[in-house]
Amino acid sequence: MTAVEYGGHLVLIDAGVKFPEEELRGIELLVPDVTYVQERRDRLRALLLTHGHEDHIGGVPFLLPLLTQDGRPLAIYGSPLTTGFVREKLREHRIEHLADLRPIEPRTRYQLGPFGAEFYRVAHSIPDSMAIALHVPVGVLLFTGDFKFDPELPPHRRTDLEGLGALGEAGVLALMSDATRADQAGFTPSERVVTHALDSIIRLASGRVIISTFASNIARLGDVLRTAARLGRRAALVGRSLEQNARVALELGYLPEDAPLAPLDAVLRLPRGRQLLLTTGSQGEATAALTRMATGTHQRVRIGPGDTVVISATPVPGNEETVAETIDALFQRGARVIYPTLDPAVHVSGHASREQLRQMLQLVQPRFVVPIHGEYRHLILFADLCREQGIGSDRVFVPELGQPLEFDRTSGRRGRPVPSGTLLVDRLEVAGRERTVLRKEGEMAEQGVILVAVVVDRTRGRMVGDPVLAAKGFPVDGNLEVATRALRRELARGGRGLPAYGELVERTKEAVGRAIYQSTKRRPLIMPIVAEV
Repeated sequence: MTAVEYGGHLVLIDAGVKFPEEELRGIELLVPDVTYVQERRDRLRALLLTHGHEDHIGGVPFLLPLLTQDGRPLAIYGSPLTTGFVREKLREHRIEHLADLRPIEPRTRYQLGPFGAEFYRVAHSIPDSMAIALHVPVGVLLFTGDFKFDPELPPHRRTDLEGLGALGEAGVLALMSDATRADQAGFTPSERVVTHALDSIIRLASGRVIISTFASNIARLGDVLRTAARLGRRAALVGRSLEQNARVALELGYLPEDAPLAPLDAVLRLPRGRQLLLTTGSQGEATAALTRMATGTHQRVRIGPGDTVVISATPVPGNEETVAETIDALFQRGARVIYPTLDPAVHVSGHASREQLRQMLQLVQPRFVVPIHGEYRHLILFADLCREQGIGSDRVFVPELGQPLEFDRTSGRRGRPVPSGTLLVDRLEVAGRERTVLRKEGEMAEQGVILVAVVVDRTRGRMVGDPVLAAKGFPVDGNLEVATRALRRELARGGRGLPAYGELVERTKEAVGRAIYQSTKRRPLIMPIVAEV
């Protein structure tokens, strides 16, 4: 998320989530701390969205209640597909009344106080991705969003070279650029590489084919469905987020109307050579459909010899271990598993590599440059690339969270730090209803934390001894004993041995959290620690 402020007015660019890494196991998601914007809610004009991936829109339902004032809806601008995805999220959270969703037309300027917002198409791994130009009296700020150049795509999905070039000719004050693949030489391959690879895999497979990718990767989903239709396979969607996104995409015309989709049970009754399942779980998520298939806990799909499973995605940083576990479990069930390490053609990045980043710099010719997407190493490497292009170090700003950058017509500088950081999204099912708590990182101990240590023996499929619970900032008073008993009952439930690591963490958290709430009506942060021997 980036806040842009001019003349006492504010707009926000994107509102994403980050997936927690190992040390925050038990936390659902991380979203930006918006304290600075909350204190200026009466000046906030709009939220502008570049595209529909979770790291750009996933924070909207959690942050919107903090950003709106007196129940007045916040204007949210984005492409039809992006706003369609957001609408579904807000309905799920029952807060659609807090948003005024406004689908945009590319190259159309929307006036928001002193900001003129203009959207330009860019190629990415989801349709309707946009760069956003903010016209303000001192100049133009251009946010690329996530992008690459892919001339093999249909014209309506390519990066708008003409429009961005015209912006550059007119003058761009500052370019805020994607830098995610600044450490990758050359050019990012075309999405057509994946289309051809998946087509070949499906055509040559004699049995059932199961393909897992990001639920928001609508373009890839459409390509697979067209291949299925041509090869005589029926397809089913498995996983709630995939079903939800596909429904939105179908309604808006982003998927073929004659897609060979059918309910899962109907597809499973067909000969295996005619079955194609599209599923969630490419990131090894504990409760995702592919993970349950891999561990044998999915209610309807049993994977075995003759099945071909394709993981058409690379792990998000922090998910490498869970993805590897899922792949191992699929092999153990006898499936043929194809993933990017084995066949790089089953997934290509949606981000520009080094030569394409150079091309954007040449196209836009900005006075100042700020790399804003990627790990810190990517930002530094992008700054090096700028210097190769003759952009002096005094005109390239590697940003820090909470460190404002101030620009006028001719100069740029760093401002005084403002409140920033991370909010932890902690979701817990209580009394049959999911409740969400947003926690500030520095305040966790004050709100109460319970550490739950579980040691398991995988070879025997059981716990070693009892779980150990310890509390910080939370009254014990027998509550930990109640929670321990509840956890023992939960892990003994089902009688089929212990679940996979990710599901074990989830069930541990839910059992302890539910027991603590029932006895105290409090919701401390539950942090499971699972050790396997």
